[in-house]
Amino acid sequence: MQWNHFIYFALPAVACWTIASILSWKSRHFRIPVILTLTGLIFFALFIAGMWLSLERPPLRTMGETRLWYSFFLPAAGLILFIRWKYPWILSTSTLLASLFICINLFRPEIHNKALMPALQSPWFAPHVIVYMIAYALFGVAAIHALYLLIRSSDQSEKQTNSMVICDNLVYVGSAFLTIGMLLGAIWAKAAWGHYWSWDPKETWAAATWMGYIIYIHFRLHRPAERKIAYYLLIFSFLLLQVCWFGVNYLPSARGISVHTYS
Repeated sequence: MQWNHFIYFALPAVACWTIASILSWKSRHFRIPVILTLTGLIFFALFIAGMWLSLERPPLRTMGETRLWYSFFLPAAGLILFIRWKYPWILSTSTLLASLFICINLFRPEIHNKALMPALQSPWFAPHVIVYMIAYALFGVAAIHALYLLIRSSDQSEKQTNSMVICDNLVYVGSAFLTIGMLLGAIWAKAAWGHYWSWDPKETWAAATWMGYIIYIHFRLHRPAERKIAYYLLIFSFLLLQVCWFGVNYLPSARGISVHTYS
């Protein structure tokens, strides 16, 4: 499997997810969106598996490779939430965000080779990054919906209240995965570099991101009526996540120093 084969798997996947998100808004349809979303996920999973076999390593080293996993976990998270709550916006949101990152990978492909530096050959490498991508996907869906709710902040209906509860649940689960990912990363760092934490620029922004979502959780528990501030907190935390994920690559403090920058 080569990177130039990506379009032949990505386009059918996006088509399935788009049709599924459209049909999800029709109350009489439920099984068809679920089946279509699963079909798209299978297309995408086949490409990831093919790249894994071709590269002879997990496709997790470069920024483009992490975007692959992010684009996969977004519709997967949307599907689980759609099955649970049956809100059509869930599939639409996850499809929109996944399509954005797929387009980035299509129009800005990166070099993918088999080479892995010794530290990345650790058994902790793959679970650490995959768990992080799951958390990022959940936070992405929550942030997009928080933006939607912020625009509709004048609406105090029960439906919006339920939607806010869904955002809370997304953050709870996402924060759990983020915490697990950080712990796995600490174990990996100890095995690879001899210390659990070094305040590397990437680690510093990871801590800031984690704190952002913890603050959001505490704010929601103690000030549940103040939704507008909660929306801003959720969007701000997601911006911190973007800096942690790829923004740190462009920070002067990380260039030539951070061991976490993607290459």
